[in-house]
Amino acid sequence: MSEDTDMPIENSENAEKAEPVEEKSELVLRMEENKKKYEFIEDLPGVGPATAAKLRELGYHTVESLAMATSRELEPVGVSEKKAFQVIEAARSSIGIAFIRADELFKMRKTVVRLTSGSKALDKILAGGLETQTITEFYGEYGSGKSQMCHQLCINVQLPPERGGLNGGVLYIDTENTFRLERIIQMARAAGLDPEQAVKNIIYAEAYTSDHQMFLLENADEIIKANNIKLIIVDSLTAHFRSEYVGRETLASRQQKLNKHMHKLVALARAFNAVAVVTNQVMSKPDQFFGDAIHPIGGNIVGHTSHTRVYLRRASHGPIRIARLVSSPYLPEGEEILKVTENGIEDVTEEEKASKNKR
Repeated sequence: MSEDTDMPIENSENAEKAEPVEEKSELVLRMEENKKKYEFIEDLPGVGPATAAKLRELGYHTVESLAMATSRELEPVGVSEKKAFQVIEAARSSIGIAFIRADELFKMRKTVVRLTSGSKALDKILAGGLETQTITEFYGEYGSGKSQMCHQLCINVQLPPERGGLNGGVLYIDTENTFRLERIIQMARAAGLDPEQAVKNIIYAEAYTSDHQMFLLENADEIIKANNIKLIIVDSLTAHFRSEYVGRETLASRQQKLNKHMHKLVALARAFNAVAVVTNQVMSKPDQFFGDAIHPIGGNIVGHTSHTRVYLRRASHGPIRIARLVSSPYLPEGEEILKVTENGIEDVTEEEKASKNKR
């Protein structure tokens, strides 16, 4: 057979071996065609220097945060509802928010990554760790390990992906003055990180009131973008709200503010593909005769907005803690034990489990 006839046969064989090229749907192609890249809010159509300055005063420093806004939230800027809608639509087109098919959503969900908690047992019931683009809530009584978990996550997020980290920084909003650099340094050394560098990767702010707490988060988008923040922590979410809004007559106002605060948090987590973590206080219901009388603060507002809820409680002795997955959009309830040591959050050994069972 001549070389002229051999060549097409060889190409045909290679074509059979080659992986099929996945065709994009008409909807995705149209989305990509319409998608424009705006780097700064001044680049958006209809946003001049004066409007941009007013947007920044409201806390919208980036295109990503503006894409998650509503036209009503832009009323203080002084633009018409129609113009506000156009600005938001332009911002949304820049990050590709549109209707898509569920199979395409599945492909987009591959951008969601997970952050290790430090405990393989807890990671197991969380299907690999804490998800980006969602809120994970840890609630429990005083001393149950909520702030210890937050400190551990500050270290874990700086680890490389092969160790369960995200190679990113942390934004930490502290409302109860429980953040301790000494603990961060201790955990960093245990994880094999340079303590000095680990501390530099944490952006910290103490919130003095509930309004200050909301203000810090509403003005965090630029800091998140500039510092490669992959973990946003609010410890604790409800402390100020609980102390400032006293009495049943203030409940509606408190819940509305909490709702707005948490929706801002999840918007930032989605815009920057970050893990959002909140800790929550609890209350006791002495009139509850059956089941656990401990309940998280915040009612249905916090319950609905937190995607994953983990209940932490002390065991009867020592450093042992029990973590129970109470709520998740798709994961079953589960319970595991872990421990808080000098090195941080760790798994319990088989000997320790056996000792606990004997007691």
